[in-house]
Amino acid sequence: MSLGHATPAPPATTDEIMAVVAARELRGTATCFVGIGIPSTAANLARRLYSPAVVLVYESGAIGAKPLRLPLSIGDGELADTADVVVSVPEIFNYWLQGGRIDVGMLGAAQIDRFANLNTTVIGDYDAPRVRLPGAGGAPQIAASCGKVVVVMAQSARTFVGELDFVTTVGHGDGPGARERLGLRGRGPSVVVTDLGVLRPDPSSRELVLTAVHPGVELATAKDETGWELRVARDLSTTVPPSTYELSALRALVAEREPRR
Repeated sequence: MSLGHATPAPPATTDEIMAVVAARELRGTATCFVGIGIPSTAANLARRLYSPAVVLVYESGAIGAKPLRLPLSIGDGELADTADVVVSVPEIFNYWLQGGRIDVGMLGAAQIDRFANLNTTVIGDYDAPRVRLPGAGGAPQIAASCGKVVVVMAQSARTFVGELDFVTTVGHGDGPGARERLGLRGRGPSVVVTDLGVLRPDPSSRELVLTAVHPGVELATAKDETGWELRVARDLSTTVPPSTYELSALRALVAEREPRR
């Protein structure tokens, strides 16, 4: 009797690569302020694989959430049901976030510029926008007060722009000293994980520099999909692709997305 052959698992998608690479950035993190979407996927994957003791904090007031499935929104009951404690939104911001008690914030955005400033408000003119986006939410305070910020977003000439249509969230402002002049206590965006690679701010100029590309991504592609003259690290590397273990854990997490009945 023929046993046949096992069907190989499909290769990692771009979203899966982003989630895994972003999750790796949370190794050793004690507290993480989590957004929805790929940032939430990455944070929950990190809790399962790399930092089981990380305290996940959500804007809705859930502290120490341990969701058994990916939450559908910051108001998902799964977060409150599995949290160590649920507090008011003012307490989350005034005491925990602005008090400097959160190590890492994870954010997405519709647009980003060379200094990692973010736009989640409008595309086009503010008074007559082509697209009205969800808005700021807690992003400005997350970027202002967390110890560091991990940004996760797809990279294209439409999202990586020379000038933002609207500055929702300050990253590194207009360069060196900008955060200090504004009195922002956190270090700001420390890494930007995209579907093409990884960018980090230059220590001196604070401009984003491409430090790694994902397997199979050409440097020319990353440059073409950036709306400014992209700086590239001398020691540009290739990210380690997701392992079978990482992909299995991620896919199991995503498969649990549907609410329990």
